[in-house]
Amino acid sequence: MNCRAPRAARQLRHRNPLRNPALFSRRVTCGRFSPDGTRADRRLGGQDRHFSISLDYRLAPEHPFPADVEDVVAAYQELLELGRAPESIAFAGDSVGGGLAITGALAVRDAGLPMPAAIVAFSPGLDATRSGESIVTKADADPLLDRANIDRMSSFYVAAHDRRNPLLSPAVTADLTGLPPLLVQVGTNEMLLDDARRLAVRASDAKVDVVLDITAKVPHVFQSFAGILDEAGEALDRAALFLRQRVRG
Repeated sequence: MNCRAPRAARQLRHRNPLRNPALFSRRVTCGRFSPDGTRADRRLGGQDRHFSISLDYRLAPEHPFPADVEDVVAAYQELLELGRAPESIAFAGDSVGGGLAITGALAVRDAGLPMPAAIVAFSPGLDATRSGESIVTKADADPLLDRANIDRMSSFYVAAHDRRNPLLSPAVTADLTGLPPLLVQVGTNEMLLDDARRLAVRASDAKVDVVLDITAKVPHVFQSFAGILDEAGEALDRAALFLRQRVRG
């Protein structure tokens, strides 16, 4: 089922028939939510009870920050204009998309729009300053991320902007007041472990309902290994429960 593209976004892809409530999920720069996107999305969405949308947002280096954040706001605003209730929508994403789920929600708040029902972020990147200890201490344990490549890709995205901008480093500088309930999942072997930890502390300090879900000895975006790692399927089940308890409409 197709729909017209939001004004500031390239494409909205409807991957399941329209059903209430809605799950608004975003594609990350390296691909969809997982190698088996349909299986993971259905598990996350509660066995197809959610309506899944993948936003093909603009990418750096052609479109550096804040193009992707603007696309999230535009797409969400269009969903509201199409009659979707905010309490029927959740933001979700992994890695870069996980960070964008959070920064997109911050931009939505700052634009004066109603908050979605919930945010789910898997292994999110939340600190362009790279000041977390785990970026160093977990370098040997993380089989998927490499510091040099992270810095290179980050430079394309950040461009000339201040890395302490709250929408670039929400784990370091953002005021998270007013965000909806938030689930952050991360593994102990991740270089981005401290991004998730610090974001959760800031969210708690801002009186945001937050769940920090840490799984031992798993790599970056381990949820993508559903069907291979037991921990991946279990984490997706916990995320699906989180959504079912909060998304309405």
